[in-house]
Amino acid sequence: MPDAPLVTTRLSLHALAERVISPLRVQATGNEIALRVRPGGFGTPDLPDGSWVGVSGTEVVRLGAGGDEQRTAVSSLRAAAAFVGLVGGASLPDDPLEVHAGAAAVLAETWAIGEEALTAFATGGAEDPSAPILWPEHFDIAIEAGSETAGTRATYGISPGDADHDEPYAYVGPWTPPETVGPDTFWNATAFTGAERPVAADDVDELVAFFRESHRLLTTP
Repeated sequence: MPDAPLVTTRLSLHALAERVISPLRVQATGNEIALRVRPGGFGTPDLPDGSWVGVSGTEVVRLGAGGDEQRTAVSSLRAAAAFVGLVGGASLPDDPLEVHAGAAAVLAETWAIGEEALTAFATGGAEDPSAPILWPEHFDIAIEAGSETAGTRATYGISPGDADHDEPYAYVGPWTPPETVGPDTFWNATAFTGAERPVAADDVDELVAFFRESHRLLTTP
């Protein structure tokens, strides 16, 4: 897929996550910003009343506590805010958002693959792992594992892309920088201190292996 639709779709969905969907969770809970993977995209965890809101493909989704589902096409931040009931959403921009169906599907698959790989890694021997969370600020799904006291704790994640990456990638960001870093080492990332690799469809086993090798290098004396 050409990078342009992927990038523009990611930027539009990221704006929805950070400025509409996550704030709606804060509105419902008081302080919780974290999101989760949902079918076809992302959304809030179940809210206190049993409902949730999110984005699936090119649509904003609102699922009521009783299971009644409503959908509307992504159009603008202001329209999405009005649809999900975000207080103060009328002040958001009304500029059209650009979301391509194919690109949205690629991103949804990236988060789904990431959740599967991170869960397998976390339950397969990772030290003190946290639960997978889709963070609205960076729009990645990530966990933490390792010992902060021993200097082996790191963030393990899957990003849909960012200012330095047009396409999705997996990464490991050690909290304590490794001694040897650089493009020709395992810790090959250039935009941050850590390791990275591309993400492709049906890539779960390879991603789990990447996370496990990172964990081994960090935790083996």
